[in-house]
Amino acid sequence: MPILEIQDLQTYYTTLRGFVRAVDRASLQVEKGEALGLAGESGCGKTTIALSILKILPRGGRIMGGKILFKGQDIVKIPEGEFRKNIRWKGISIVFQGAMNALNPVYRVGDQMVEAILTHEKVSKKDAVERVGMLLETVGIDPSRASNYPHEFSGGMRQRALIAMSLACNPELLIADEPGTALDVIVAAQVLKLMKELKTKLNLGMMLITHDLSIIADTCEKTAIMYAGKVAEAADVVAVFKEPLHPYTQGLIGAFPSIKSAKSSITSIPGQPPDLLEPPPGCRFHPRCSYAMEICTKKEPEFLDVGQNHFVACHLVNKA
Repeated sequence: MPILEIQDLQTYYTTLRGFVRAVDRASLQVEKGEALGLAGESGCGKTTIALSILKILPRGGRIMGGKILFKGQDIVKIPEGEFRKNIRWKGISIVFQGAMNALNPVYRVGDQMVEAILTHEKVSKKDAVERVGMLLETVGIDPSRASNYPHEFSGGMRQRALIAMSLACNPELLIADEPGTALDVIVAAQVLKLMKELKTKLNLGMMLITHDLSIIADTCEKTAIMYAGKVAEAADVVAVFKEPLHPYTQGLIGAFPSIKSAKSSITSIPGQPPDLLEPPPGCRFHPRCSYAMEICTKKEPEFLDVGQNHFVACHLVNKA
């Protein structure tokens, strides 16, 4: 059984002009001890999926339909009080993007971590402080630095501290939203390496949200490509990179430079993502797709398994 299974999730934002269909019938799975990479353009719904899982959507955001199964239980139906006590942080935790601003600047780093532990678990403050020291040591920070304020940490150390905080209550699923944001490439690589090691060591299920396909290739076992609120393609990482079937996935990979292949020009995807207040009929990618057929403008493609757990939503593939 997957530790996380999302079935036909619909999350909309209410605006004066109507509903923004940020996530529209998206389906995903994450196994225990496995990392799923979630990729796509800005505004495609990646972060909204993460916020929906943790039920921390901003004002105006609402889950309109679908299921989010955590260890087989539909957490959408769990009351907020019970969810806060038993699921959020204890079962599922998140590392937010933007380590520079994620920690409270007026509280010591260790105190913020202790507060998280005491809020969700019945332990003494002494035990919580000891656990904070072990967590900081796990992520490569001297435990004595727990008494420091966030401004005394470098960007990489803040991100490591956030990872330690996300592990404070021993969750089974970790969501990382752009963990390398605002970090230089060397520090970002160190953070991602740490997360990969922790996933293996702690047997965590992990969802990694990123724009960078190379990070997914290096860190994850599976990947899902999102476009305009929908999952366009999902499969094993090797399958997606070697044999991408959806035209959007092909475009993303074609826009990414390779240092190993023969010299070639980088391709781009023409046009802009659609307005999710009024998405186009049929396949949402058809206005930008060079393979679009008449059926693509009228009928939405089904998200089908084309073999070996390789799922694609494309009339071209389904027709073949």
